[in-house]
Amino acid sequence: MAGSSHGHTPAAWTGVTIAFIGFCVSGAFTVLASPLGFWAGLVIVAVGGVVGMAMSAAGLGRPKGAGKPGSAESAREVASVES
Repeated sequence: MAGSSHGHTPAAWTGVTIAFIGFCVSGAFTVLASPLGFWAGLVIVAVGGVVGMAMSAAGLGRPKGAGKPGSAESAREVASVES
């Protein structure tokens, strides 16, 4: 998928960053043997997903249909790969 813009949006970056922080929190509290902190980290991971979807719905994500077979963007990608 050379030239793909998959995931290069503010919604994707924000959602993944929040989820990564949640995984780090959860991992740290796993090592510290604190179940409450572990579950709090997993809640942060879920919040990252919700924030990413909300930002995408607000127009900060990839446009609908972009990159799907038959779309103008997909045709440009194929043409650039073939040349």
